[in-house]
Amino acid sequence: MQPDAITAQLTAIFRDVFGDPALVITPDTKADDIAGWDSGRMIELIVAAESEFGIRFTTREVDGMARVADFVAIIAAKTAHAA
Repeated sequence: MQPDAITAQLTAIFRDVFGDPALVITPDTKADDIAGWDSGRMIELIVAAESEFGIRFTTREVDGMARVADFVAIIAAKTAHAA
């Protein structure tokens, strides 16, 4: 999957999880940039992304997800292997 397509799908997930239909994310978006992005919301994001992309994240991968770009890179790698 291409990074732009992954980011578009992640945008929909973030908007749903945070209840903000106007939320805009960029590769550099991090937890400090979005009000309410706490550990509970992170779990929601992880579960939603796993479901959407048909993948599973390892604990190590989750621990390394500090920015949206980290999500995108991991998803791109996992979906490339599935293709």
